[in-house]
Order: sequence, then structure tokens, then C-alpha cells
Amino acid sequence: MMCLLLGATGVGKTLLLKRLQKLSQKDTVTDLGEPPPTLPTVGTNLTDIIISKTKLTIRELGGCMGPIWPSYYGDCCSVLFVIDAANPCQIASSCMQLLSVLSAKPLEKASVLVLFNKIDLPCFMSLVEMKSLFRMDDITSCAKQSVTLMEVSARYGAGLQEVLKWLLSVHKG
Repeated sequence: MMCLLLGATGVGKTLLLKRLQKLSQKDTVTDLGEPPPTLPTVGTNLTDIIISKTKLTIRELGGCMGPIWPSYYGDCCSVLFVIDAANPCQIASSCMQLLSVLSAKPLEKASVLVLFNKIDLPCFMSLVEMKSLFRMDDITSCAKQSVTLMEVSARYGAGLQEVLKWLLSVHKG
């Protein structure tokens, strides 16, 4: 089962993936420790995680690869779409990318989890603000997919257990 991890450059996809992998390896992780170093992804990263004995492959696509993301949509069951909640300059481009993902025919049956990351930064915009800026109610009412929204901090781990639960729920069966 394949899950795509998408989002603009610098939104925290690689750290999110490393943290999810660490959380999935242990039943109860109370301290994720210091964030591991990351570099911008140029190309793709494939990572297998096991959640309650369910194996899931997450394919992270670099933000700079946006124009060729559609070539990876074919074998995808779910999408994690990451947005930097602390970068107002990136809102418009992230919104356009999200609309492109949601309107892609091969992803019509994929479940989509939109993650507003970096809520640990002092300048982050709240979920209410982000929903308003993105006009998320309009977007989700028009989307063919099931779209879920969550706030997370890949740096400190806030919300990541809920991400694992969501992944398990959409990939069971």
C-alpha cells in the first residue's frame, strides 16, 4: 500500500517522515529526542512503516518535483499533504498544489490528510486561520476524496500519533 507525502519545499516533509517512522517502531515513544538533521529532498524517498502489523510504504516527493508529481499518482491509496503553517508567503503556492492534487483523476479514490505543520513556531497560523485562508470548506466540499485536516509539529511530535492512527484507518482492509 502506497501513501504519497507531498508539499512545497521546506514544509517539513522529511522530518515528518523520520518522526513517523520512529513512532511506528516503538509502541510507546514518550520522547522523540532531538530532531535528526535533514536536507531538502531532491527526488524521492521511500520509507516503510509498520502500524499495528500493517505495512505501509510512504513515498516522499521533493517539493521541487511538483511538476512531475502526477507521474507518481497511479499506485497511491492515500496522500499526506504538508503545509507550513508558519510561512504566510507560501500559502498561495501550497493552495494551488493542493487543488492540483485534489483534482487529479488518479487520486479521486485516495484519502487525503492535510497537515498544517510547524505549529511549534511562535508565528504559526491557527487551524481556523489556515482554513479561512485556504477556503478549506469550499475545497473539501468540492473534492471527490475524503479530506481530513490536522495540526502537527514534526519537530516536537505533536499530532503525529493521530497521523499514524489516520494512516492505519485508511489502509486497513
